[in-house]
Amino acid sequence: MDELLSEVLGLQKVWQAKNTEEMQRRGFVVRSEIRDWLREHAEALAVAMEIPLDDVGVEGKDGAGQRAEVVWNRVFSKSRTPSATEGWYVVYLFSGDGERIYLSLNQGTTEWIAGELKPREPAALKKRIDWARPLIEQVVARRPDLLKEIRLNARTKLGRGYGPGNVVAIEYERDAIPNPVVLSEDLLFMARLLGLLYKASDDATFVPGDLPVEVREATQSAATTANRRSARKGGQGFLLTAAERRAIEQRSVLLATEHFEALGWTVQDVGASKPYDLHLTRANEKLHVEVKGTTSDGSQVILTRAEVEWQRKFAPDNALVIVHSMELDRTVEPVTATGGVLHCASPWTIEEETLTVISYIHRTGL
Repeated sequence: MDELLSEVLGLQKVWQAKNTEEMQRRGFVVRSEIRDWLREHAEALAVAMEIPLDDVGVEGKDGAGQRAEVVWNRVFSKSRTPSATEGWYVVYLFSGDGERIYLSLNQGTTEWIAGELKPREPAALKKRIDWARPLIEQVVARRPDLLKEIRLNARTKLGRGYGPGNVVAIEYERDAIPNPVVLSEDLLFMARLLGLLYKASDDATFVPGDLPVEVREATQSAATTANRRSARKGGQGFLLTAAERRAIEQRSVLLATEHFEALGWTVQDVGASKPYDLHLTRANEKLHVEVKGTTSDGSQVILTRAEVEWQRKFAPDNALVIVHSMELDRTVEPVTATGGVLHCASPWTIEEETLTVISYIHRTGL
């Protein structure tokens, strides 16, 4: 394995986007030979990550079409992170200048939005890292050589994009790559860290920095309806069941009702018959309220076109209430939503720059 890593670093020195003879060899080493070495560790990796053997995934990539500047091999859970754009994984990252390799506990640094693959916001990646590091800090304390920042020295935007996703990493300098025994020990150590993140993610209602589950649902639904081949099933996190959506809605409407009643409003729940949720009256005043509940941090919510159009008509006699950071208790039947932080904007002015289009309806003229 050490010889394979050294060979790839040497080929990094002559990187070209064209599929030259050297790039063909580099691709074969990454996609086949290093991958095969990792597969030999599948049973030990399953134990380290505490996942079933058939859930252990291994792959190597050197680019689709043009040859990538930074090539990689990753180890992951097939059920949690089927794509390198999703979730957490352990990955070998070969620097663009061929001087070093990082064995990194990393994450998807791109995401599907409105059917397009886009870079994740640095702030979102940092939120996820800040969530992850305390979960592994006791184990990480045993390895003072772990790095929180990596230097890939890449010239391309894609190559530079892996750096901000790093949680912790082990660095191997070009002239100091350890023997296969040490490489195996390091790999299993990092896999144990990955397993801790998988368990925490499974137990979490929401991971800071993630797309809210409502946004994932809406984008997946839009892509599926449009028959996009990029529409994905599964992946990191779980979509909401009908019972969970109902529990979140009921909790958010309850907290919004209590909030406005405390301010002297008479509240009527009209969500079943009107294009908004609550109709408020107080003396000669009236207010049309849209209520959104979420287990996320509330930084993004889904609005239908009708909701936007009606709220613009109602303004300034309108309001948006977001009840965020709710928890779902799945140990009871039916599932219940608890907690929640209420934020109210009234009057609610909807600016175009705050909206992201998920899909369009196109009149074809047929």
